Amino acid sequence: MSDLLERLRGRGWRMTAQRRVVAEVLDGDHVHLTADEVHARAVSKLPEISRATVYNTLGEMVTLGEVIEVATDGRAKRYDPNAHRPHQHLVCGRCGAIRDVHPAGDPLADLPDAERFGFTISNVEVTYRGICPSCATTA
Repeated sequence: MSDLLERLRGRGWRMTAQRRVVAEVLDGDHVHLTADEVHARAVSKLPEISRATVYNTLGEMVTLGEVIEVATDGRAKRYDPNAHRPHQHLVCGRCGAIRDVHPAGDPLADLPDAERFGFTISNVEVTYRGICPSCATTA
């Protein structure tokens, strides 16, 4: 059973066939699929699953905190099941590929007190941008 399925079951989330398929599609490392990509993959496993069901299921997973919505550069939102291990993202500026990265150190510690302007910071999001190897070889 996937980590995401285990987490959802542990929360008492009712596991319908449709929800299970969406969770299975999102399983894995470096998964950052759009809702349409999730739907296309889900249809291959469960042909009768509707686009609305996929969108609703993704929304529920985000609300539960089990999946993260990732938005970069005005592109379609992507869904990241790696919600419980702090990480940042590396994004290709050409094709939009996204990889999870785990830099050493604490990005919050890099912000001096004088630059916090009295804020109590609860979260840090860092996005590294560049060109992926596939795009670099086709340039």
